[in-house]
Amino acid sequence: MSGALSRKRRETNLNIRVTPQQKEVISQAAQLKQTTVSHFVLQQAFEAAQDIILEQRHFTLSTHEWRAFCKALDAAPRNYPKLKKLLTEPGVFD
Repeated sequence: MSGALSRKRRETNLNIRVTPQQKEVISQAAQLKQTTVSHFVLQQAFEAAQDIILEQRHFTLSTHEWRAFCKALDAAPRNYPKLKKLLTEPGVFD
């Protein structure tokens, strides 16, 4: 998503007031990310806004779909021997 932000033509301004300490911390973070303060603030605010919006998504199910959903949740787990082996045996980095 960051590429899309930087390629789009910006048509409006967003101005904020910050304390000197806030500006310093943000500037340090932008420098560590090797980007400008403006791009850093925009990217972080944009990602946070998307997360908040996505958290608000709701879906609805019909009575039939709800029962099928609950049945799937209540069902015994499937047996996947290869997955069990993968998760229980030591890995190459262990």
